[in-house]
Amino acid sequence: MISSSTSPDLPAVADPASTRAAAALAAAVTVGAGLGLRAVAGGDVAKYGGDALYTVLLLTLVVLIAPRVTPLRAAAVALAASWAVEFLQLGPVPAELSRRSVIARLVLGSTFNALDLFWYVVGAAAGCLAHTTLRRRRPRG
Repeated sequence: MISSSTSPDLPAVADPASTRAAAALAAAVTVGAGLGLRAVAGGDVAKYGGDALYTVLLLTLVVLIAPRVTPLRAAAVALAASWAVEFLQLGPVPAELSRRSVIARLVLGSTFNALDLFWYVVGAAAGCLAHTTLRRRRPRG
């Protein structure tokens, strides 16, 4: 866990309330970006862009829950969760739930696709970079 110290090895982080607010805003923007991508693009661009944004959204939710988490750890947790959901698709449960619910289809998907694993890495890397950049620019509490 990172403290509020000003040690050169461990930079101070903004207070948890403002970090959570920023994470909630980032989550909303990410959902909007995903919906916008689906509205203006199709095929592989929408699918794989959506995969990357799915992991970015998970990263924002990790930061929302644990506002002092480091960018690398948030990205690793988001990536692990994305991969776990993808590997769950090797079984019948996600496909069955997806047939019954649009929300389940959005959260769980329905069929395993190995290429999705790569795009989750892209999303985790992009989210980690954004988190790192924003963290450095925010005022310290």
